[in-house]
Amino acid sequence: KITNLAAAPTAYRLLKANDHVLPEGENLGLRVASSAGEPLNPEVIDTWKRATGLDIYDGYGQTETVNLVANYPGLAVKPGSMGKPAPGFDVQIVDEAGVVQSTGTEGHLAVRTEPRPVGLFREYWRDPDRNAESFHHGWYFTGDRAYQDPDGYIWFVGRADDVIISAAYRIGPFEVESALLEHPAVAEAAVVGKPDPERGQIVKAFIILAADYQASDELALEIQNHVKRVTAPYKYPREIDFVRELPKTISGKIRRVELRESGS
Repeated sequence: KITNLAAAPTAYRLLKANDHVLPEGENLGLRVASSAGEPLNPEVIDTWKRATGLDIYDGYGQTETVNLVANYPGLAVKPGSMGKPAPGFDVQIVDEAGVVQSTGTEGHLAVRTEPRPVGLFREYWRDPDRNAESFHHGWYFTGDRAYQDPDGYIWFVGRADDVIISAAYRIGPFEVESALLEHPAVAEAAVVGKPDPERGQIVKAFIILAADYQASDELALEIQNHVKRVTAPYKYPREIDFVRELPKTISGKIRRVELRESGS
């Protein structure tokens, strides 16, 4: 039997959408389940735990780094959080000037570079502009935005270039996607910003429907109202496209840049 499962978030999302393959209480032989690559929605973690009795240990890292933030054995898992900084790394939420932000304040996810931690890359080869953008004020800026809660857990908001600015509101795609996945009709979802002459951008959602659901204007409205209820009225997707598949990388990450290009 498989005892240790390390899978991309997409795999867990597909299992959530087909949760009949994981009957509650069934002994699968698993001892540990982990995930990395992009944020794992809390709804997926909850479904998995009900079916297997196991937490999913979500983690965060980059090609430029080793593992930076994770949920570790013995540490209580907060569904939707990336966990806490790895030992040996000073990971903080900072502003553009490198000033550490207060608890609950969104900012840049950054790693202190002095003393330089083992595992942090030296530079982008022959790319001085990108190096200057990423290394300044004593920090390596990951390009991701997040916030830290009072218990020290870090919560992902989105890639800096994925965050949607709509009528002066900052909207993280991950929060909206998580809300969408709470609706029983939604198997998979991805959210991007679409240019809008009045609001600057609007939230647009691409949705793969669960089995037994058919695309319709009535269902789109129901999903929109659901997001309004569980998040905030200004965060709901003003446009919804029902699609058969979402563009993904070979590792299962959603390619939002393709969605932005196709949806604009």
